[in-house]
Amino acid sequence: MTLAIADQGSFFVGITRTRRAYGTAVSGQMHVQYQVPADRRHPHPVVMVHGGGGQALDFLATPDGRPGWATLFLREGHAVYVVDRPGMGRSPYHPDLGGPVSPPATYEGLVASFAAPGRFPDAYPQARLHSQWPGTGVAGDPALDQFLAGQEPMGGDMAAAQAAMGSAGAELLDRIGPAVLLTHSMGGPFGWLVADARPSLVRAIVAVEPIGPPFLSLPGLGTLEWGLTAVPMTFDPPAATPSELRRELRRAPELGVQVDTFVQALPARRLPNLAGLPVAVVTAEASSHAQYDHAVVEFLVQAGVPAEHLRLADLGIHGNGHLMMLERNSADVAAAIWRWLEARTAG
Repeated sequence: MTLAIADQGSFFVGITRTRRAYGTAVSGQMHVQYQVPADRRHPHPVVMVHGGGGQALDFLATPDGRPGWATLFLREGHAVYVVDRPGMGRSPYHPDLGGPVSPPATYEGLVASFAAPGRFPDAYPQARLHSQWPGTGVAGDPALDQFLAGQEPMGGDMAAAQAAMGSAGAELLDRIGPAVLLTHSMGGPFGWLVADARPSLVRAIVAVEPIGPPFLSLPGLGTLEWGLTAVPMTFDPPAATPSELRRELRRAPELGVQVDTFVQALPARRLPNLAGLPVAVVTAEASSHAQYDHAVVEFLVQAGVPAEHLRLADLGIHGNGHLMMLERNSADVAAAIWRWLEARTAG
């Protein structure tokens, strides 16, 4: 099927001038690549935001050479904007500006976390269901080689990274107008922060296994002190400090396959700038997120956000892990997202 493109290009947002002894440098920039299909059938573009050590490549192609979600969404008639979060991919990073970074990604870590988690006896319960990685998931797997080649270290300050992506994301929507935000993993706060800053410009959020559960602490990176983010959001009643967000431990709904998580203690503060915004949290059957994504949904609902939990297994889509946009049945997952968007944003 031929894909006709009416417009395409790239640009940067979030440019900040940062003074150092050797001169003034650019920091905080976020690269944006966009394409608009000739057969555009949806009014609002989709902004795709990658996760932790990834980059825009995660949406451009799969590691075994199939079209990525960016192309699939274009064929479905969506204009697509794919970003490289500040300090990642085509948004250059320098330690003088961003501070130290984590060690590089490794084959061992990627196999255990993404490619073949079921091979490890101490893995999370759902790992045994994983079957959709597009290769063997072990040494010598070309798909694993391709994926690892694009993985990057992460900056050691989660709050700074989220502040930069939130600011750049707000500037992006100021430029392109109302949009749908599709985020993944550690890119999840992009959606919450941009919707908080520009509520009139976000039409929906599709959060694919966003970083969580609420109030998560990651040694060496930081803590989601504000529930879903490491930086402040607008709450009602207002919260001046994270300590004002009282939390309580909730027992896992499904014992043995889910974990206990924190949510807000009642009465919960609300997120007024996200009220009424369609939100879907997408969770794969065989991902570690199947243990705790329910708590992200609960936190949002507590805060007055009409969030829905799209469990792929409930939709007949099985065997996926955290990198569902790269796996064998990535087109099936994309179609499930299209159906949800069509139902929630039509008109």
